[in-house]
Amino acid sequence: MSNESYRLQTVSGMLWTSVQRFGSMGISFIANLFLARLLAPEDFGSIGILMVFISIANIFVDAGFGAAIIQKKNPTQEDYSTIFYLNLIVSVVLYFVLYYYAPAISRFYQIPSLSDLFRVLSTILFFNSFAIIQDSQLRKQLKFKKLSIVSLSSAILGAACGITSAYLGFGVWSLVINSLVGVFIRVVLLWNLSKWFPIWVFSKQSLKELFSFGGFILANSLLFTLRNNIQALIIGKLFTSRDLGFYTQARRLQEIPSTSFSSIVEQVSFPIFSKMQDNIVNLRNAQQKSLKSLTFVSFPLIILLMVIASPLIKLLYTDKWAESVPYFQILCVGALGACLQAVNANVVNSLGKSALYFKWSVIKTIAIFVFILIGSAFGMKGLLYGWVLGAWFDYFINAWLSSKFTNYKIHEQLKDLFPMFALSIIVGIATWFLGKYLRINYVIVLFLQFLIYISSYLGLSFFLKFDAMFSMLSMVKIYSKK
Repeated sequence: MSNESYRLQTVSGMLWTSVQRFGSMGISFIANLFLARLLAPEDFGSIGILMVFISIANIFVDAGFGAAIIQKKNPTQEDYSTIFYLNLIVSVVLYFVLYYYAPAISRFYQIPSLSDLFRVLSTILFFNSFAIIQDSQLRKQLKFKKLSIVSLSSAILGAACGITSAYLGFGVWSLVINSLVGVFIRVVLLWNLSKWFPIWVFSKQSLKELFSFGGFILANSLLFTLRNNIQALIIGKLFTSRDLGFYTQARRLQEIPSTSFSSIVEQVSFPIFSKMQDNIVNLRNAQQKSLKSLTFVSFPLIILLMVIASPLIKLLYTDKWAESVPYFQILCVGALGACLQAVNANVVNSLGKSALYFKWSVIKTIAIFVFILIGSAFGMKGLLYGWVLGAWFDYFINAWLSSKFTNYKIHEQLKDLFPMFALSIIVGIATWFLGKYLRINYVIVLFLQFLIYISSYLGLSFFLKFDAMFSMLSMVKIYSKK
């Protein structure tokens, strides 16, 4: 495949994944505005605990085989069907395990309602198992337009049912209904759009071959999920469900700038990087452009939200969520490093080096667990600063690992990213002073800060001739012509 073809596929994938990600994020954000006003922080805290267990169980359901199918050059029908049946069996087994241990988890966190909530919410595992192959096939074929349709439709219907339930007085169950409806609709649409059906075959050879790569992806995904969610489990035990509710809301808002664009780059880059695995020069160039584009968009958004955090949360969620402001700002510091992790990780995994990546994932997971435990001795903020340290440690390890194969060194990455980071900080400081000394309605100040920050950042980026800005404009121009 030519460089131009790669570029066109990358541009198309990123644009449609952007539609999917920002559309779903916007729908989820709007739904959360309604739910945050109707429900208590404790409700979000309860679901926050359960979603950690669900996320970990989902890793075992997928077992890394979705990524293995994408990475394999020519998967067969036997491969697809074998993994489909395995995913289904694992989901059923895990559901009954979680069903059995739900009362114990409820007692551990001293929240009586957790048991029933957990038993119902865990059915997500069963639904998800039906769509792993269809989702992986569409990603491998770079059919991101179809994936966008699925994501947006399921998000809209799930949010509508969740908000309606909250208005009808279902309380915390509204959050469960939101999740279950969204997942069910997603499965139905993926089956309808993929047009794939399993055959009656289960191949041990396929399982062995795919697990040689997917097994390490499973282990890596498990460790990554633990690193990202361990703080919620610790907060739920050491602090109150109310504290966890404030943390959960802060985390959701923080993920808008930190994971929105990074997840787009992550979803598109892995299949693209996998296609480049035999051409290291092209792979390095793609890695460099991905990191620059990611930094150009994510860093200014994260810094801006840190600046306007207090009036923004007051406007969006009302004063009852004010305690989440400092949590949000601390999480944003870690988000600057966390958003860069996936690109470097995808480089390593696209080359089939999942075993090596797993070894270092163990070290990273132990490190962040130690950081968080030490930090928790100093209260909630100390715990969050521990996560921040772990997030940056994670980035530096991933950058070092990828450099072993593409020769794109850490100091070269930092040199490429520093101008955009510095500009984001400078514009952020100026915007903060603007908000501090303007004595008018805080909503007007918020609007002015947002407008001035974005226009100043883009204008100075153009004046300073940032590669990332012109590269992204070029990509949009290419796709519009196509």
